[in-house]
Amino acid sequence: MNTSDLSVIATRVAQIRARITSAGGKNVMLIAVTKSFDVNALIGAHATGCDAVGENYAQELITKLAQLPNNNRLPVHFIGRLQGNKVKSLADVVDVWQSVDRASLVEEIAKRCTVDTRHNPAQIMLQVNSTNEPEKGGCQPSDVPALVSLAVKSGLVVLGLMTVGPTSNDPPSTRTAFRLVRKMADDLGLSNVSMGMTGDLEIAVEEGTTAVRIGTALFGPRTQLS
Repeated sequence: MNTSDLSVIATRVAQIRARITSAGGKNVMLIAVTKSFDVNALIGAHATGCDAVGENYAQELITKLAQLPNNNRLPVHFIGRLQGNKVKSLADVVDVWQSVDRASLVEEIAKRCTVDTRHNPAQIMLQVNSTNEPEKGGCQPSDVPALVSLAVKSGLVVLGLMTVGPTSNDPPSTRTAFRLVRKMADDLGLSNVSMGMTGDLEIAVEEGTTAVRIGTALFGPRTQLS
């Protein structure tokens, strides 16, 4: 679709919010995943009442934000696999780091996100590999308590946990994974959980997510940015 078509995006935002409500969700954040779409997707997400945007790639994000005035942008959640050497370049533009999955990344964010950055202290979510798929990002569930402790000691704000459902899209497996992460968050006293995308939104809401990450259902199939 043409990501500058605000009426289409607005209709799709309303449809997603209706799906959330029908699944029993209240106050669930809608994160518009704008990765691989042009800057018009960020403009459209802002204009149609999304709560935040999600981006995966450092240079793509920096390039697109340079085309936006600060008063015309939503909070930015970084949701992709994050290399430590990219943190410095992103420190001034990322509002929530959602894909933190190892001690070295906790330490790098704590080092780079100082008083001159967008958020001090930095706000993070720990990504959990809840499906035990080697190709997926995220730490093992057993590593989460130690990472939370390290992050807090490093001066970061741990908002909650994030996970990606199974590649198989098998509903029972998806539910098991999401339920695990919600329980872990509750056991650690963390309020927020980011889980659920276009295909498994309802299961995520039923299992207690506080944020869903939606791209395809808002903007259509992705094409590589030129």
